[in-house]
Amino acid sequence: MQSDLMIVHQSGLYQVLYAVVFLSALGAAVTGGVFFAFSSFVMRALDRLSQGEAIAAMNSINITVINPLFMAMLFGTGVLCAVDIAVALRYWAPVGAGYLAAGAVVYLVTSVGVTMLGNVPLNVALAKSQSRGVEDWARYRKAWTRWNHVRTIGCAAAAALIIQAMASGGLWYFVLSLRA
Repeated sequence: MQSDLMIVHQSGLYQVLYAVVFLSALGAAVTGGVFFAFSSFVMRALDRLSQGEAIAAMNSINITVINPLFMAMLFGTGVLCAVDIAVALRYWAPVGAGYLAAGAVVYLVTSVGVTMLGNVPLNVALAKSQSRGVEDWARYRKAWTRWNHVRTIGCAAAAALIIQAMASGGLWYFVLSLRA
């Protein structure tokens, strides 16, 4: 006779939930890695250029980043996190659901929310300013990097919380509760 745990691991629902949660954690980590690169060295490298060159380079980056692969990673992870929240709320279990919901909310707020409400408006303003002066670049870099640090830390925290949800065994508990 198979144990409940073995039956759960073989179920299609467990495999789908596991894939969604795993990809949420992976997406948050990879997105955070992209943001970390900007916080740790890209913005510093741009500071080594003249303000006109830095603005031109950042404007080029801001255009190039709008591509299917990055958009799928950023917003696809957001969709997966929305599913995580629904799973955590629907199958609230004493094991893991709180971590799962918290990680998903942290990702949505700090990655998607901060990007749309913080970094993108700054990018639009930079594109309009062109190269009016050093003050434009200095102000932009300071504000943009501050928001980017929030995104970086948020993505790392989201990935850690989602991984903790997985490590807690909460997914098999969700599926097992459906069988009862």
